[in-house]
Order: sequence, then structure tokens, then C-alpha cells
Amino acid sequence: MAALTGRVRFQEPNVTPGLMGVAVIVTATTLVAAVGGAITAPNVGPWYEHLPKPDWTPPNWVFGPVWTVMYALMAVAASIVWVSRASDDICCPLGAFGAQLALNLAWSVCFFGLHSPLLGFLDVCLLWVLVGVTVAEFFLVSRVAGLLLTPYWLWVTFAAILNAAIVMKGS
Repeated sequence: MAALTGRVRFQEPNVTPGLMGVAVIVTATTLVAAVGGAITAPNVGPWYEHLPKPDWTPPNWVFGPVWTVMYALMAVAASIVWVSRASDDICCPLGAFGAQLALNLAWSVCFFGLHSPLLGFLDVCLLWVLVGVTVAEFFLVSRVAGLLLTPYWLWVTFAAILNAAIVMKGS
């Protein structure tokens, strides 16, 4: 019919699957942030305040804004990987992303929920490795996604060092 009328009909791309995937990523990341925060918040004052910590420990008010930025960067980076799914394979990068999200939440449970800096340290060591794998996998799909996740890996590095120092101080 287009040939007869001389008009070209453009088919609109189906963006629904892309938007659904982004919504799942954003929802999962937000849920991990919210549940982790719900576990952490009640324990900051009564428990965390009294832990022996190194002098270079940031003030408590720093952690909330930094983690908010980290979760936002994570969600944006994973969303970029998702919408780049025309690339060969996004299963490994997004699988690694989901696994590191689970370990991220597990750290809050171990450290704050169970009041165990040692379990938290063991978890954050695994988390550090998995975030590194995720960053590498994201770079294979999108340079921007890899760069967006890099500050998170640096923050987890700092968190692991701080967690280790708390363990060594005898908590």
C-alpha cells in the first residue's frame, strides 16, 4: 500500500520491553537501598556509635548521601547495560549486577542487623570482588556504564578498609 500511495510508513519501535527492564533494575536497586537503610538506621545510634573505629572514620551523616549517589549510579549503569542488549550478551553483566546487589544487602544484614563486623568484613570482601567483576563486565558492554559503576567500586574499597579496621580494633 505504501508503494501505491507514495507514502512511507514508519513502524514505531517497541520500547516497552526496554522500559520494563529499566523499571525492574531501578525497583530492585531502590528496594536494596531501602531495606539496607531500614536495617542500618536503627543500629547507627545505639550500636555503631559505640564501636571502636579508626580516627579517619567519616561522620555518620556522610554515609546516607554517599550511598544514595552510589545506588543511583548503579541503577543508571545497569539500565544502560540493559538498553544496550543488542550487544552480544548482557546476561553475565546483569547477573553479576544482581549478585552484587544481594551481597550489598547482605552486608547490612551481617554488619548492622547481626551486629557482626567480622561477618560484614567477610561479606564486603566478596562484594568487592563481585563489584570488580561487574565493573569489568559493564565496560565490555558500555564504557559509560563501566565508568558510572567505578565510583561504587572505590566506595566499596573504602568500606572494606573501614570494616577491616573496625574488626582489628576488636569489635
